[in-house]
Amino acid sequence: MKTVIVDAVGDQCPLPVVKATRALRELTEPAVLEIRVDNEVAVQNLTRMAAGNHLPVRSEKKGEHLFVVTIEAAQPVGDAPAEEPELTCIPDARGDLVVVVDAETMGRGSDELGKLLMKSFLFAVGQLPRLPKTMLFYNGGAKLTVEGSASLEDLKGLEAQGVEILTCGTCLNFYGLADKLAVGGVTNMYAIVETLANAGKVIKP
Repeated sequence: MKTVIVDAVGDQCPLPVVKATRALRELTEPAVLEIRVDNEVAVQNLTRMAAGNHLPVRSEKKGEHLFVVTIEAAQPVGDAPAEEPELTCIPDARGDLVVVVDAETMGRGSDELGKLLMKSFLFAVGQLPRLPKTMLFYNGGAKLTVEGSASLEDLKGLEAQGVEILTCGTCLNFYGLADKLAVGGVTNMYAIVETLANAGKVIKP
């Protein structure tokens, strides 16, 4: 499947969505679109456009001001998407919600089931109409943000849309994972307490 690059770096809304939509309509064979943008709001708009047209989409933060949104068109799209997305120039879709994850499993009982539930939970967070502002990972939750984690793709997609991903540095050191962090940044207890104190709402799986 060929790859089509759409350069929208420096473009303001709604240009990234317009360019991506135009590229989709011009496809004559299956292809993967890689749209390059420089801000989280563009990532959010492109993700909603693709999801609204039932096209697989993922996003990744490549640098401080570079994000890549990948949309897969398994068959020629032709004139689709026929309708412009309703949420084209929405403001930042992040709310004042903070998500706290303190274990690599969700619930009590089977750890195997708990890992599956946690992976589903983190995926579902990315589907919220209002994304969390920050996600905090500490104790066993630190294992979810490092190399080999089954949730890395979901977490990188959230980070690309502007969600702050922070992992406890003491926890990473305790588990011997300090050099394995694969998404987000490192934080400390003072910052964790400050984040929780300033949160509008906190949820914990």
